Amino acid sequence: MGSPELDLTRRSLMIAAASAAFAPVSWGRTAGERTFTAASGYGVEFHHPADELIGDLLATERGDPRMQASIPHREWFSERVRREYGAWGPGPRHYPIAAAAEGKSAAWRRERAIAVALRFVGYGYQHHHIPDWDPSAEWPWKETCAGRNGKGVDCSNFTGFVYNQGFGIRPNTAIGRQAERLEVEVGPEGRPHRLTRVELPEDHEGKVRALRSGDLLFIRGKPGGEVTHVVLWVGPIGRSATGLPLILDSHGGDVKDDEGRPIPCGVQLRPFRERSWYDRCASHAHRVFAG
Repeated sequence: MGSPELDLTRRSLMIAAASAAFAPVSWGRTAGERTFTAASGYGVEFHHPADELIGDLLATERGDPRMQASIPHREWFSERVRREYGAWGPGPRHYPIAAAAEGKSAAWRRERAIAVALRFVGYGYQHHHIPDWDPSAEWPWKETCAGRNGKGVDCSNFTGFVYNQGFGIRPNTAIGRQAERLEVEVGPEGRPHRLTRVELPEDHEGKVRALRSGDLLFIRGKPGGEVTHVVLWVGPIGRSATGLPLILDSHGGDVKDDEGRPIPCGVQLRPFRERSWYDRCASHAHRVFAG
């Protein structure tokens, strides 16, 4: 039997190798770009070009990773942050209302939500408040499938951050509260915004028909149990070789792609297969933009 240190090294190497196969794709860097394709072959085809959907994130401080937190970047790894926030790291800033989304249709806004989220594909699953907080190995760490400290975010902090950065809409990032609260704050001034709760049919096809791109789909830990997970529904703009519907979430590495390869833990496009955990344990959804 190998030593614990050697086993940990092997595990880290296996995680690194698997993650490399699903490394983040530079999305939105080409003007007019409308498609995103991951190494799994799963992808998204938008009706609008990337520079229209997320151009402000690529060209302004809104998309600057150093501006994600409620405290200055120079303080992210300070002793005060270690004492006050521990393994979670600094909390997110409350972004202002996005001028780029003002006056746009609900369909456009739903596509923007997915486009914003795709920028974090390849990030690890971490119990962090913000995606780009990247503490050292010596920093306190809540163990996850990522195998080590690093950039990343968990499921409800991921969905909350996407709508916060994308629109200034800030859902509560505690999974239980995110699943139940229908009124959220918009912008630092706290303007209220009402979400729409979507009840889901029991059958797989009924769920697919009921959901729309950008919906927050809540998943129970087991049938009839408490909600423990949340995903972004990609919807009809998703592309898979087998025609499977896709979701986008930060999750463990126990889902396989169409070739049977394990999809690494963290932020990835994943299939919504019939009778999968996602399908069997789907609870309900929140629609951020009705219409």
